[in-house]
Amino acid sequence: MSATVILTIAFALALDAFAVSIACGVSLPVVDARRTFRLSWHFGIFQGGMTILGWAAALSVRHLIESIDHWLAFAFLAFIGVRMIIGAIKPKEEEAKTCDPTKGGTMVMLSVATSLDAMAVGISFSMLKISVWLPALVIGIVAGAMTAIGLHFGKLAGSSSRLGRWAESLGGLVLIGIGLKILHEHGVF
Repeated sequence: MSATVILTIAFALALDAFAVSIACGVSLPVVDARRTFRLSWHFGIFQGGMTILGWAAALSVRHLIESIDHWLAFAFLAFIGVRMIIGAIKPKEEEAKTCDPTKGGTMVMLSVATSLDAMAVGISFSMLKISVWLPALVIGIVAGAMTAIGLHFGKLAGSSSRLGRWAESLGGLVLIGIGLKILHEHGVF
């Protein structure tokens, strides 16, 4: 597999992580090095790891993954998207209670939701008898870098409080839209 093909696949897989990280950047009061590292690390690890997991699982669980992966991704993204929209319309005194998407269960759910496509790519690599190690490494690095860029871009877009509320709502809608796009790509509608 050529370097160009590997990079193209990596960037295509990283687009969901990039969009989600923009939405996260909009919703955060502060985007610092710690949050950037945490989200980038997890998105990168999950993208690369899910590629390897899909490659290893290949035929044994393929039918199970294909039947539910799109529903899981949609559920995770819709849940986080709705929470972001609710956070954007809350009165100001409740803003401090909003969830940090770079911590805990929210971060894990986002990491899984943005990396399910990587698992499918891993399955494809296995079926095509392509070694997964270099592509998984590149996929993880590109996803991590795109996440860091998206997080800071989202913070810039949401720095104005009025713009921030609109951007956070838009970010939530984008997450729901990505989930719907995943369902559409899997022939649900």
